[in-house]
Amino acid sequence: MKSITINGSQRESVGKKATKALRNAGQVPCVLYGGDQTVHFSAPELAFSKLVYTPNAHTVVIALENGETYDAVLQDIQFHPVTDRILHIDFYRLFEDKEIAMDIPVHIIGTSKGVLNGGVLRRNRRKLRVKALPKNLPDFLEADITPLKIGNKLYVTALEGEGYKLLHTDNTVVVQIKTARTAIVEDEDEDEDELGEGAEATATTEGGAPAADAPAETQE
Repeated sequence: MKSITINGSQRESVGKKATKALRNAGQVPCVLYGGDQTVHFSAPELAFSKLVYTPNAHTVVIALENGETYDAVLQDIQFHPVTDRILHIDFYRLFEDKEIAMDIPVHIIGTSKGVLNGGVLRRNRRKLRVKALPKNLPDFLEADITPLKIGNKLYVTALEGEGYKLLHTDNTVVVQIKTARTAIVEDEDEDEDELGEGAEATATTEGGAPAADAPAETQE
């Protein structure tokens, strides 16, 4: 998985006044959990743009001014309810020998037969929760919708792979093809139905010859 480096400074004070002063200076207060001790640091708000404002998943390298570096993932983020500015971010430290749970984006590939016939593609899950060692975390999961017809669903089991575990029940629907008013419902037995209708139209007599029209009655 791709990684983004965040250059920050360790925070000496974590009180409300210090936190407010950081935000006024364009800095985001952050906390790193998961190690022997909790690390408080701050970084410029612009440093998080590629991490936060993207549909992709990334791990993070937190590089502090004192030379210490930490591998981590974003755990939680708080935004201002009016301005949408980043108020606070929590990170969780990564260790090579410990599995981590993370939301991984789902990429749609292929062209659905149902969509070609007028159906509507509905994405039930744009991200899936994955658990794996840091080295096995995928950048994204591929959902191939090519064989899906109108009314079909693609379940999470179709996206399973080696090295990671999907933290969802087997009946979790990732995408489905819904019926639309203009949709053409495919009938695999269409040819057989036409053949049956043709056979009925050419009914035969007991002798095997086509039945003739009954002669009209005549009056003497």
